[in-house]
Amino acid sequence: MNFIRTAEKDLVQGVAIGSDPASLGALRQPGCAAAVWRRQMPSDVQTWLDDLPPDVLPRGRVTLPRQSVSEAVEHLCDMSGLPAAPQRNWLHQDIVLLANTFADLTQAMVLRLRLDAITTNACRRFHKDAVTSRLVCTYRGTGTQYGQSDGESDPAHIVTVPTGAPILLRGTLWPEIPASGLLHRSPPIEGTGEVRLVLVLDPIFDPDEPA
Repeated sequence: MNFIRTAEKDLVQGVAIGSDPASLGALRQPGCAAAVWRRQMPSDVQTWLDDLPPDVLPRGRVTLPRQSVSEAVEHLCDMSGLPAAPQRNWLHQDIVLLANTFADLTQAMVLRLRLDAITTNACRRFHKDAVTSRLVCTYRGTGTQYGQSDGESDPAHIVTVPTGAPILLRGTLWPEIPASGLLHRSPPIEGTGEVRLVLVLDPIFDPDEPA
């Protein structure tokens, strides 16, 4: 596995940081509570996304077989009015790449995919999701924040995932002994005018599982 160097201030116990998609596979290792594929989006894609009117950013929540992700993402982009451009093609292909990588790692044939344009303090409290694992990638705006907690207070040291970098997190349904204390949150942005475009992927193993 090809791990990259990272600043000491960004190091949190139980978080693996790597430079390629295979780095996310570190989540399977004992003691790993989260894995980050630390990368930068192409600058033209980032500029294009940042300059778009918020009302054309794709939104939607669907549960679907992994092989249907490409068609679903295309449909969500069409519904929102996301303009045709090479940058839209990159976004589409990247979401499909992350979905396939996530499905391979979790061995899930069905995924819950959510795209959301966020302007509020959604999930601003530090928490752990009630899933086995979850992939989050922020394509526009401030990335997910994480840190270690003693269970009684918020983390004293908070790390922000770079925009465009996927983070794969263990949830409460993934047995963890001993508990890492790693919690995460969406960054508080309400009132700042910031608009985040966030992709969330969950594995679905029970077709009757509630959304």
